[in-house]
Amino acid sequence: MTRGHDRAKRALDLAIAVPLFVLTLPIQAVTALAIRIRLGSPVLFRQTRPGLHGEPFTMVKFRTMLNIDRERGLTDEADRSTRLGVWLRASSLDELPNLWNVIQGDMSLVGPRPLRMKYLGRYSTEQARRLEVRPGVTGLAQVSGRNAISWEDKFRLDVLYVDHHTFAGDLKIILRTLASVAERDNTTMPEFFGTNNQEQNP
Repeated sequence: MTRGHDRAKRALDLAIAVPLFVLTLPIQAVTALAIRIRLGSPVLFRQTRPGLHGEPFTMVKFRTMLNIDRERGLTDEADRSTRLGVWLRASSLDELPNLWNVIQGDMSLVGPRPLRMKYLGRYSTEQARRLEVRPGVTGLAQVSGRNAISWEDKFRLDVLYVDHHTFAGDLKIILRTLASVAERDNTTMPEFFGTNNQEQNP
């Protein structure tokens, strides 16, 4: 990415993220209230994720699961899932706080989704190239099947984006995201343990 392209991408991020964050504040307020009533506190889910070049940052989303409670048997994702949480994830409303990450510069509107820190050592050398750009709220993989495609296909699309992303291409992905959100995909991904028979990073 050239310095000029990086500035243009950052300008696009701010031009869209700032007004969108302000305009969605009423929606975020209602969402936060619903979570507080149905799931309790905290309302926000914070987790360290790898950003540009793998540098960690705190990603913020709306919480969609019940807190871990071993006495009540709430230990895995299936037990902790709720109808509200499933709806929030399907509608992508849980990701609205990501806009604050974009405004801060930790994320971009478009780029590979930031995954868990523990995945860093599981990427192949090629898959790790997804870290060469800022992670995104949405990305090429998300508009090409979201969670209905394999991890390997996701990473292939992420690297394809790294190599060929453009200003116009980002705008197209943003528009395609609106259509994919309307489909409300409830598919979830299993944990990524690494690609068989591929060189792994140390």
